[in-house]
Amino acid sequence: MNETQWKHRLQYARDHYPPGTRVRLLAMPDDPQPIPPGTTGTVMGVDDAGQLLMKWDNGRSLSLLPGTDSFEVISRPRTKETHQRKGEAR
Repeated sequence: MNETQWKHRLQYARDHYPPGTRVRLLAMPDDPQPIPPGTTGTVMGVDDAGQLLMKWDNGRSLSLLPGTDSFEVISRPRTKETHQRKGEAR
């Protein structure tokens, strides 16, 4: 994967899995001590390697690897929309 592809993949992860996104794990095949399938958790962020930094509801904090681990999004955080009119105080 070249640098441009890597940057695109990293930005995709940050755009689609913002902090607060809730996910359900389907499978974590390559980890010797995987999170059990069906476990839910919250995305805390995306690191520079493109891994989803997780806080699992069972207390663990093992990261998800998009493209390796299987998971589904349960919910995404609401975006903060600020609508201001000309002259309106902040």
